[in-house]
Parts: sequence; C-alpha cells; structure tokens
Amino acid sequence: MVEQRLQKVLAGAGVDSRRKCEELILDGVVRVNRKVVDTLPAFVDPEKDIITVDGRRIRAAAKVYFLLNKPKGVICTNRDPQGRTKAIDLVRTAERVFCIGRLDVDTTGVIILTNDSELANRLTHPRYGLAKTYVVKVKGQIGGDAAEKLKKGVWLAEGKTGRTSVKILKRNYKESLIEITIRQGLNRQVRRMLLKVGLRVKSLKRTQIGKLTARGIGVGKFRPLSKAEVAWLKKATTA
Repeated sequence: MVEQRLQKVLAGAGVDSRRKCEELILDGVVRVNRKVVDTLPAFVDPEKDIITVDGRRIRAAAKVYFLLNKPKGVICTNRDPQGRTKAIDLVRTAERVFCIGRLDVDTTGVIILTNDSELANRLTHPRYGLAKTYVVKVKGQIGGDAAEKLKKGVWLAEGKTGRTSVKILKRNYKESLIEITIRQGLNRQVRRMLLKVGLRVKSLKRTQIGKLTARGIGVGKFRPLSKAEVAWLKKATTA
C-alpha cells in the first residue's frame, strides 16, 4: 500500500480531525512501530505499521455518523485537561469519533459526530457553506436597523460576514428571540455578530445543520444518521 501522511491515517481511523491529529503528533503521544513520532511530515503504511495514540493501537474503522443534541456545559473537543464532559462521552459507539466543527460550552443544539475525516474536511470548508440555523435569546429589544445590519454583514476580525438570514420570532423591552441562519463557521460567530450590533446573548441553540434538525432527539441524546442523510451531506459538499 502507498504510504500516507500520518495525520490523515489517524483522522481516517476516527482519532480526531486532521488538524487535531497534527497537534497530537507534535505533542509526542503518537508512536509508529513503538517509536515516538513528533515531527511533520511523517508517512506510514496503515496496513503494515503499528500505530498507537496514548498507548492505544489505531486500526481502520467502519465509518459512522451521529447527530447529537448537545446540552449546555458540554465541550466539543476530544481531550480536556479540566475533565469536563465531552460531546463524545454522550455518544455510545465502539468507534473513536469527533465533532464536525464546534459549539462552545454554553451553546446547545445539533452537532454531527463521525470518524469520517474526509466528510468533516468538506463540511467545514468555506467553499461549500452549508447552512446552520440558530435560535438566539438576546437581552433587550432588537430593532429593524440591527436586523438589517446582520443580514448585510458585519465586520469581524476575519473580515465581513457573509449571507445571513434573520427572522425576529418575538421581541419586547426585556428580551428578543431571533432565528439566524449563517453559512460560515467562524469561531463564536453568532455571538460576535450580535455583540457587534449591541445585543448581548442570553442563550444560543443551533436548531439545524442543512436539513438535519434535533426533532425527536432529547437534550443530551443522539441518533445515527440514515444512509440517505449521509448521502445528502456528501452530495451537498461535492463540487
């Protein structure tokens, strides 16, 4: 078999995203044939070489896909020195999975977990812009001018935000409930956009990724994606 980049093999086995696997290599927790590999690039033959991460042997895994309704207080990384509950702890599977993208610790709602690194790379790539919908409760009353600014895009450190759909669900002088759909995946993007127009977030929930919703999934619960849903995700992220 042709040798492959070590981080690609690790990601393909469901260890984590490719970027996180690069960090694991540089952290010195990866061994190939019992020897620590902590520099990049590194190449391996997954059919012949013995690869371990933190002492656990990595083997090729069947691809699995789950949709989790993440509760507040749960983090979306595979390693946490603070010992907090991780999204992967809530999904019962024999395979090592990771989150596609991130929801911050205070944000709830739908997130995909998988061990398919190729699909993960496509779903997080800016060129595809899969729509993600959030319901946000903000302090105070949102005005029409703020909604228009959000729709047209606001300037963040990374540049101007792209296409945004904004629907005001309810509002009064105490608080407003807003539905926002974005196609980017910037860090804490919705919170930062709202802060930019003077609105402080009280709660934030992602309700939809493309056509996937939390319907029928209780908070902290998950379900496998159907073959049709996986096929749709792959089709939606194919040029």
